[in-house]
Amino acid sequence: MADTKEGNKTSITGFILLGFGNLHELQILLFPLFLVIYIVTVAGNILFIALVLADQHLHTPMYFFLGNLSCLETCYSSTILPRLLASLLTGDRTISVTGCLVQFDIFGSLLATECCLLSMMSYDRYLAICKPLHYAAHMTRRFSFQLAAGSWLSGSVVNTIEACWLSQLIFCGPNEIDHFLCDYTPLIKLSCSDTSWMVLVNFLLSFIFILPPFLLTLTSYVCIIHAVLRIPSSTGRQKAFSTCSSHLIIITIFYGTLFIVYMLPDTAALNKVFSSFYSVLTPIVNPLIYSLRNKEVKEALRKALSKTMTFITNHKLFSRHLLLIAIKCV
Repeated sequence: MADTKEGNKTSITGFILLGFGNLHELQILLFPLFLVIYIVTVAGNILFIALVLADQHLHTPMYFFLGNLSCLETCYSSTILPRLLASLLTGDRTISVTGCLVQFDIFGSLLATECCLLSMMSYDRYLAICKPLHYAAHMTRRFSFQLAAGSWLSGSVVNTIEACWLSQLIFCGPNEIDHFLCDYTPLIKLSCSDTSWMVLVNFLLSFIFILPPFLLTLTSYVCIIHAVLRIPSSTGRQKAFSTCSSHLIIITIFYGTLFIVYMLPDTAALNKVFSSFYSVLTPIVNPLIYSLRNKEVKEALRKALSKTMTFITNHKLFSRHLLLIAIKCV
């Protein structure tokens, strides 16, 4: 990559994302694997959004939040996987400093937004299970929209501040990032500027904006489990658990891998593996779990398929009818 002089330091203009370059024998398998994952992720999440918009029975706060989550997951995957697929296909792993910072900004904003959205969804399930009589009054359409908008806004603002600060740093080499995406820690390590204040501010911002959503999620599920265990009927307990079990699975995968990456000692190989869980695996698992474990979604999908087949059949009959008329006219 080209270098530019800045003061007495040589500032690099690009990075090399090493990705999975050390797994040479698996390069041929990784491209089709990630390509299939990306196609299924985008198609599954877009289908889920379409079902939520099309079916009146899914116009509830819970599915509104799930629709937002699917939209987020689509953007999430599109920020990471196309760049990774291009590098696997062409072997070109270079990325400009600006491109790297933009990817970090979008990726980090979506990550912070997902933390907030998951906490809002857990609060929604808390109201539905622990305060069912007051649910409709509390979780109105306007309030659910405000919660979702607040999640998107807070996630974007926090990470954009960090990205702007990162853009002021000088990177003077080395320029190799042992990851498949541009993340905060690898970028800080490559900077030759004084980053002590940035590390402190990043910790404080994470503490303020990431820890509260996690604590809200944890508190909500403690209350939910406590309320469910007090239900005398086993059928009632099973029904109550079924309404939030899918969400609980997603939260476990997401936060479990997130804490391993950002809280345990930094190990590049393990970070790449666990980062792929919350950045690649979670987006593809979300629509599958919410579809396969949810009767309302499966019913909406059945209706949509039935309407599609009816439309195709009617279109064929209409085309055949027009063809017969044309033949008779001739």
